[in-house]
Amino acid sequence: MSLSGRCLCGSISYELSGDVIATAVCHCDNCQRQGGSAFSVNLVAHESQLTVTGELATFEDRGENDDDVYVLRRFCGSCGSPIYSALVYSEGIIAVKAGTLDHKADVNPTVQAWCDHKQPWVDLPGMAISLDRE
Repeated sequence: MSLSGRCLCGSISYELSGDVIATAVCHCDNCQRQGGSAFSVNLVAHESQLTVTGELATFEDRGENDDDVYVLRRFCGSCGSPIYSALVYSEGIIAVKAGTLDHKADVNPTVQAWCDHKQPWVDLPGMAISLDRE
């Protein structure tokens, strides 16, 4: 399987090859802020599966504690479109933003994370697994 995508202005494009690990909905506060929405839909994959054309900017997301960087948010420096997040504590694992795909119709999330941050009006049917913080 090979998927392609791009940013809003077209300065960044990418190819994601092979099967993804999971397709997940993230309800964390920072994904809500980055995407300007109630949640983010992500294709979780190995960084080696992604080929990016163009130069990405990076924001070091420190999360709620502001102690350590835990996500490197990679985005287009021209239009601001989020392309993917690199998970610092899971080296080599990335979350590609599904909204940047050229063809989104086949995206079918099956996992939710950070559900304790989920907006009360969000109801996503068919979510078999929820990964909550302890």
